[in-house]
Amino acid sequence: MPNHNNRLLLKELPHEERPRERLIQQGAVALSNAELIAITLRTGRANENVLELATHLLAKFDGLSGLSRASIQQLAETPGIGPAKAAELLAAMELGKRIGQLNGEGRLQVTSPEDAAKFFQARLSGEQQETLYVMHVDTKHRSFRSIPVYIGNVSAVIVRPAEVFREAIKDNATAIIVAHNHPSGDPSPSPEDINFTKEIKHLGQQLGIELLDHIVVGHNTYYSMKQHGIILS
Repeated sequence: MPNHNNRLLLKELPHEERPRERLIQQGAVALSNAELIAITLRTGRANENVLELATHLLAKFDGLSGLSRASIQQLAETPGIGPAKAAELLAAMELGKRIGQLNGEGRLQVTSPEDAAKFFQARLSGEQQETLYVMHVDTKHRSFRSIPVYIGNVSAVIVRPAEVFREAIKDNATAIIVAHNHPSGDPSPSPEDINFTKEIKHLGQQLGIELLDHIVVGHNTYYSMKQHGIILS
């Protein structure tokens, strides 16, 4: 049926101009961010084709970077998205983040606090509750597992130092990196954060598992206990 509302439907585009067909013929690198998102979403809504919906998402969240930090609730509340599409979009975003963090052997190589911070910022930025993560690394400081250990209330993480090492011992990790977020956006450590770090450092020495760093994630920023001398080599 012809379109009478002066809007060009996606199916009315020439075959070679549709995102999926362009990807097949020209490769993913030839597509815009909106086109790649459109392929992930697959369908639009009654008054908005999928490419327009993808463009609307990018505008709403201020580009791909903002979209990658959106929560599933924020995405699902967008007209035309809903929980299912939000989950699919977040899954695609997370795969992209993980691929970008891999070294040539398929594992994250932690050579500086910034490497660890980037990894944890991708997971913790925008979280509304404080969450404590522990990354297990080998003798070459390559990450092979990263797990959430505790999710607290909006103002504090309450966890025993022994819990930080529980899974690391099972994994035979030689070192760990700890990270948690401050939902307020200010990554400055509290006195409790600093004391907790020192306790982990001390317990790790007893267990033969080195604490390489404790990263506090804020809004587009971070605080490294290693950089600030709280953790000494």
